[in-house]
Amino acid sequence: MYRQGRSHGNRYFVLHVFPRGAAAVVGSTEALGDGPRLGLSVSKRVGGAVERNLVKRLLREAFGLDAQQLAGDQDLVIVARPPARELAEREGLAGVRTALGELLGKLAGEAPKA
Repeated sequence: MYRQGRSHGNRYFVLHVFPRGAAAVVGSTEALGDGPRLGLSVSKRVGGAVERNLVKRLLREAFGLDAQQLAGDQDLVIVARPPARELAEREGLAGVRTALGELLGKLAGEAPKA
């Protein structure tokens, strides 16, 4: 699955992007919906349950605010790195949105592969 997609990373997150057809190859039975779909991976290295849930909540909210700039036929998986906890605690939604926006900007600036 990861071979079919692209990835971009920064200090806080790694963003994996897959074409929607890639999910069907793996065996997804969900109907193809409108808009991009989001998956999150926040390991115990980020922190305890409270810290992980904070990071996930902020990522979902930031993604919801910035999802309109993405193509609707993509699946995205965001992997949080351990410094994401400090970012979420220190800067909150604004910091997470900035870091995620940086990755989404890299994705938008990328030329489509033929």
